[in-house]
Amino acid sequence: MAELPDVRFLTVAEVAEIMRVSKMTVYRLVHAGELPAVRFGRSYRVPETAVTEALRRPIADVG
Repeated sequence: MAELPDVRFLTVAEVAEIMRVSKMTVYRLVHAGELPAVRFGRSYRVPETAVTEALRRPIADVG
């Protein structure tokens, strides 16, 4: 069996707290494809690395 990389998954509530947005905003980002997620049953889990990358990306072009 191949070894899986050491990936930490976060709940939608944890992502919302880290990003300081509502859970609904996180769901919108997931459904729009802007934030990758894995569905486990009826809930979603977001890789921690995806949250870190999303926070580093510029949201709007200011200037």
